[in-house]
Amino acid sequence: MLLLDEPTNDLDVETLRALEDALLEFAGSIMVISHDRWFLDRIATHILAAEGDSKWFFFDGNYQEYEADKKKRLGEEGARPHRLRFKPIR
Repeated sequence: MLLLDEPTNDLDVETLRALEDALLEFAGSIMVISHDRWFLDRIATHILAAEGDSKWFFFDGNYQEYEADKKKRLGEEGARPHRLRFKPIR
């Protein structure tokens, strides 16, 4: 299992492509935290996203498919980025 936090930061195009190809060939599981939508669209097969008021949503598909599903489920306004409200721990 690989855990990657923002793996595309500061990579040139050639190195990014090499990383994508290596991850696509990797036989194990990979958990990626990234804001790079194009990277996620190319390599992700499942999405675990924080939505709304700190709710988690699991989606089977790539990032583009997740965004389309989110708009369908939440509407245009619900799918727009907004600040999360954190619930206090008691």
